[in-house]
Amino acid sequence: MYIIGVCGLSGSGKSSISKAVVERFPGKIGVLEHDMYYYAKKDKPQIKNYDHPDALETGLLIQHINELRNSRPIDRPIYDFKVSDRKSETVKIEPHPILIVEGLLIFNIPELMPLLDLRIYVDVPLDKAIIRRIKRDHIDRGRTVQSIISQYESTVRDAAINLVQPSRYLADLIIPQGATNLVALEVLYGKIRDLLSTGNKVDGFIHKKEK
Repeated sequence: MYIIGVCGLSGSGKSSISKAVVERFPGKIGVLEHDMYYYAKKDKPQIKNYDHPDALETGLLIQHINELRNSRPIDRPIYDFKVSDRKSETVKIEPHPILIVEGLLIFNIPELMPLLDLRIYVDVPLDKAIIRRIKRDHIDRGRTVQSIISQYESTVRDAAINLVQPSRYLADLIIPQGATNLVALEVLYGKIRDLLSTGNKVDGFIHKKEK
């Protein structure tokens, strides 16, 4: 399994890029969102900063990635952003030849980085990202504008400047302006097309060639 990490600010367009890739290569791409792995409140009631790696159960994410690499389906958790808690239900994710792992903090986790064969950073200005975040959290997640701004001032901005933005230097490919950058998307599509057509295949899955 070839694994693509997609990182960027909250509101940068990571999910839009993942969706575009899935639509371009139907049936070939799996997606794991890191933000589905936020701890349940009952497991980590002390968590106040949701923009720090400690708020996410990354060990479970890594376990799930390894299960998928071994051609076994996983039951991915579902995080409900409207109530800020993990649901009791899960969703089954089947193995695919290519897996996208997306999240704003994935390049800040040493244990996760070696699993990523290709690292992509979605680069948009901080002001544009926060405007998108306000619209998304207010419209889709039912939060008040004041609560969004308060969280931005207390934790989001600091994490963006000190954790997320510096991690772009760890990327193999930077996509400015997100999913609206059609030229960059075509470059990514070309890479995936090459992988699907020329990669070493074992039991229908692509495995990274030895360098």
